[in-house]
Amino acid sequence: MECCCRHKHTARTEEEIKSLVTRLNRIEGQIRGIRKMVEENVYCNDILVQASAANAALHSFSRELLDQHMRSCVADEIRAGNDEVITELMKTLEKLMK
Repeated sequence: MECCCRHKHTARTEEEIKSLVTRLNRIEGQIRGIRKMVEENVYCNDILVQASAANAALHSFSRELLDQHMRSCVADEIRAGNDEVITELMKTLEKLMK
């Protein structure tokens, strides 16, 4: 797996792309479903439960992408002697943990 994170580009395998896109398609479907629930005046509690499920799916997507990032981009940069990638990763983690 080739990584070019310094140029803000990451080469992904077809399997990685398929997995990420599949997750995004599911999340997109969940969001469309929530919008339809709002338009149909569905009970608030039911919408909130669906929104929570969509939020959990998005967090799962982020965890998978973070795992890929750390195993490829971050590891490659550290091996190449670029410790600045650790600072970048810490800033990203701070944003994810808000």
